[in-house]
Amino acid sequence: MSIVPTTLEESIQQAKMATKAALQAGIIRLQIELIIPEIALQAQSLALQFANSLEEYGLGLKVMFVDTGAAALAKRDWGETFFKVTDLGSRLTSVETKISPDDQIFLVVSPSAIEVNIVEKLCSLAGDRPVILLIPQLEDVSIVGIGYAARQLRDRFLGTIESCYFIRPLEGAVILHSYNSPWQVYLEKETDNYELISETSQKPVGEALEIILASKRGDSQETSPTPLPKKTGILSNLQKFLRALSQ
Repeated sequence: MSIVPTTLEESIQQAKMATKAALQAGIIRLQIELIIPEIALQAQSLALQFANSLEEYGLGLKVMFVDTGAAALAKRDWGETFFKVTDLGSRLTSVETKISPDDQIFLVVSPSAIEVNIVEKLCSLAGDRPVILLIPQLEDVSIVGIGYAARQLRDRFLGTIESCYFIRPLEGAVILHSYNSPWQVYLEKETDNYELISETSQKPVGEALEIILASKRGDSQETSPTPLPKKTGILSNLQKFLRALSQ
């Protein structure tokens, strides 16, 4: 059973362990999802932490940013690394030119729905080599769409990506998933104290999630005189850590 992390450091450590487990199980299309406000602003810092956790791949690890500017900034800030750093390509250079035969594993940093077709091509070119998507945002409905073409994209590509780690703090609750555990929903009873209220094989979203939370919150309010917290402690802690990283 997963344990609800109370800091971003704990969450990152959980994500690293889940990623390792998924890779060892032979999963080759993975994503690490930290659904936290403004997390994308720390993409470079997170990328370095996750890259360092894959040091056994050496130069076989390639960290890929969505544009040349982000890749150049990372190279400048990181200096010499044991892994390779590049971008997904541009109007002048295709993603095909960014892949070499000695690449063993790819870490793609914060790809958005705008890059979904390039990421799909990368995965196709990678073959049986693992591709890890770090804090992706590939399913923006306003970009990917909701019609037939969007459904095809989800069936053909997005649906093949395994979420090896997922955390989403809510108001007084947390959704948590680590490979190879169920999707879990926790209700916050008091600061840093959580009650597991649901385990499912699929990610709880939309109405299904609302039903889970509404029923359990109703039970809590009937049996306990203590009001539920207005803001989950983990969300507050994560935001504090992000602010500290920005300084």
